[in-house]
Amino acid sequence: MDQVFRSDVALGMPLYREVKHKIMEALRDGEWKPGEPVPAEKRLCERFGVSVGTLRKAVDELTAENILIRHQGRGTFVASHSQDRYMFGFFHICPKTGQKEYPKVEFIRLSREKVDADGAKRLGVARGAKVVRILNRLGLGGRAVIVDEIFLPERFFAGMSEEQVRERRTTLYQLYQDEFDVAVLRTEERLDAVGASADVAALLGIAEDTPLLHIVRRAMTFRDEVVELRHSYVLTDNHEYFAHEESTLRTPGE
Repeated sequence: MDQVFRSDVALGMPLYREVKHKIMEALRDGEWKPGEPVPAEKRLCERFGVSVGTLRKAVDELTAENILIRHQGRGTFVASHSQDRYMFGFFHICPKTGQKEYPKVEFIRLSREKVDADGAKRLGVARGAKVVRILNRLGLGGRAVIVDEIFLPERFFAGMSEEQVRERRTTLYQLYQDEFDVAVLRTEERLDAVGASADVAALLGIAEDTPLLHIVRRAMTFRDEVVELRHSYVLTDNHEYFAHEESTLRTPGE
């Protein structure tokens, strides 16, 4: 039965990986949207010409990578950016003693600018390309702890308004998905230490040049397009960076 079409997959690739590749193609093409269920196992087995066991191995990997989410009795869904998914999948700052908590996000401003050379390289756009710049301040434990400076290529987010960002009732990633049809699949982060600039120091209420953790995050879509560049400046006297695997993602409506 296992006769999956092989024209555009690597020779020698295990069959379940070929099926995974085909599912990812369907996601990149927008066949199944974030928050939507994927077809039942029987239909997918017929589509790819494979056994249930082969299909389940492919789905297991996609589930482990948080691309698909299984819910007993309801089926398998394309991951959607609920608040819990952002909290456990993308937000890695927590108290040095205590549990991770949802940050209180304070919108500062939105502007449109030309990206500098470093930002252009990280976003994969031309130097001087138009970007949307968002500045937020995040509080934890009743204190300002993080400043987020976010750059979005305008070609993905044309028309984004200050009101949309300020009045949103969910995460920015959910806003990207719901209002601009941009789904963040994965992120990569680089960490270093910096001294607080005058602007960041003023927002955090600290002295200029206070040591901060600097997190540079790029967010990518199913097509591996970079849709967000985020610089996070974190005060670490009482907080730290902590990342680990979580299995508490939720399907829509749960």
